[in-house]
Formats: sequence, structure tokens, C-alpha cells
Amino acid sequence: MAGSKATFGEPDRFEEPVFSAVIRPHRSLSPQGFRIVMGLLCLTSVVASLPFVIMGFWPVAGFFGLDFLGLYIAFRVSYRQGEAFELLELTPVRLLFRKVSPRGEVKDWQFNPLWTRLDREVDDEYGIQKLALTSRNKHVVIARDLSPPERETLAEAFGRALADVKRGY
Repeated sequence: MAGSKATFGEPDRFEEPVFSAVIRPHRSLSPQGFRIVMGLLCLTSVVASLPFVIMGFWPVAGFFGLDFLGLYIAFRVSYRQGEAFELLELTPVRLLFRKVSPRGEVKDWQFNPLWTRLDREVDDEYGIQKLALTSRNKHVVIARDLSPPERETLAEAFGRALADVKRGY
């Protein structure tokens, strides 16, 4: 019996990803950099508040402490938001877009690649402002956390892969 049937344990060529990308928000400060910045800020706050404490204006030290606490909380919230990510995976028979929130909540969208297109909203001065997957009545914005040049790179690579799948891989 002739035919190209996948045997047990052998991956089906239609389930192999043609394109896969994980999109994460950019965080420019590493954990070590965060510790250094917070250490320097703490030291600066102590040194700056010390003369006020010596003069008897001790509540000023509390305000320096509040500034430090506020900045610490802002950084922690930013790092927490950085745990979110998007997964874009294209196979010859399926396009999966998965969005994972910082809390771990998962939302999936699945598309037929033959009926899906990548829409771009382009500003002449700033580049690609928005990328979206559109198929029939579904419209999902992707790569919100990327800069316009990064969106352009993603759009080019993903657009080529989607065109290859439509041509028959």
C-alpha cells in the first residue's frame, strides 16, 4: 500500500512549525542593574536626609523614604508586566496566536493560514504602528510591545512564512 502516511512517533509534516516567535516586552534594566540603581538611590536618600534629621526636621527623611518606596514599587510593577508574552506559531494547517498575561492567564486564537492575512497600520514618519491578524470575522492585534522597527522585522519574516504556506510550503 503506497502512500505518505505518518507512522506512530514520527511527526506529521503538517504539524511542524514553519514559523514560531515569542514576543516579550522589552526591559532595559537587568536585575543586577535594578539592585545597583536601588542601592544608589537608597544611599543618596540617606545622605540627603541626614542633614535634615540632624537639624530636627526628621519628617523629611520619611519623604525621602516614600520616594524610594514609590520607585521600588514602580520597578516591581514594570518587571511583573514584563512577564507577559505572546506566542505566534504557524504550521501548514494552523496559525496559533497565544497571549499570556503577567498573571499567567492564557488566551488562544487559532486561524486557518489560507484564510488569514497580516494587516499593517503604517505611519509615514514612525513606521508600523499596528500589526493584526485578520481572518473572516476575527481581527486580533499582535506585537503591541514591540517598537516600530521590531514590528517591521516581525512583519517581514512572518509575512514570508505565511506566503510560503499559502503557496504550498
